Amino acid sequence: MALFSSSTQTIPVTGDIPQHIAVIMDGNGRWAKKRFLPRVAGHKRGVEIVREVVRLCANSGVKYLTLFAFSSENWRRPADEVSFLMGLFMEALQQEVGKLAENNIRLRMIGDCSRFEPALVAKIAEAETQTAGNDGLTLTIAANYGGRWDIMQAVKRLLADNPAITDSFTEEDLSAYLSMHYAPEPDLFIRTGGEQRISNFLLWQLAYSELYFTDTLWPDFDEAEFKRAIESYQQRERRFGRTSEQLIAD
Repeated sequence: MALFSSSTQTIPVTGDIPQHIAVIMDGNGRWAKKRFLPRVAGHKRGVEIVREVVRLCANSGVKYLTLFAFSSENWRRPADEVSFLMGLFMEALQQEVGKLAENNIRLRMIGDCSRFEPALVAKIAEAETQTAGNDGLTLTIAANYGGRWDIMQAVKRLLADNPAITDSFTEEDLSAYLSMHYAPEPDLFIRTGGEQRISNFLLWQLAYSELYFTDTLWPDFDEAEFKRAIESYQQRERRFGRTSEQLIAD
């Protein structure tokens, strides 16, 4: 059974501060190019912004932060860039996990780890175990993740565990097998870098999320930009299929 109800089945409890923020961190390469730097310099700067946004979320009362670090389609990038990203991922895990543990932040990873080197898979498992007891902010990193992959793997696992279920399963049944079954659906989705699409990220979970797009490149996404995103969210009318009049009556 899923831990959190679906926004298409019930009306979630909402507040001025999003309980869950999901982010596509776009624009690292363009940020570097504008400064006549190699693309990898943008990715390094992007890691620094991750630290800042994690801090901002923890201090603001956000309970879940999910970052799209590497999509299943990113393998199409140049081999040297992919190799650098994998190395940066390993380096970040080694340097940051202790700080997360000290600040009561839980780290979780979602995605298909089958293409990662064994050393990286082991480091991911170690990081998750080291922070498993923390009950502050839950930081989820989506790596080699795709929304369609997520739905497909959930269906396969559901049917494998319940071979007699055929086509009689419910949303709640399937939700329990999705990668983010442990978190509520995102209240706010942020994409930096000027693109206005969700790029195969959390396709199931973003059904009723508020979408916020900004031209700001990820390495420039500072505290002021974070506050703008929150302020935009606070101005939204979250109806979940109802009318404005019903909201007023409630």
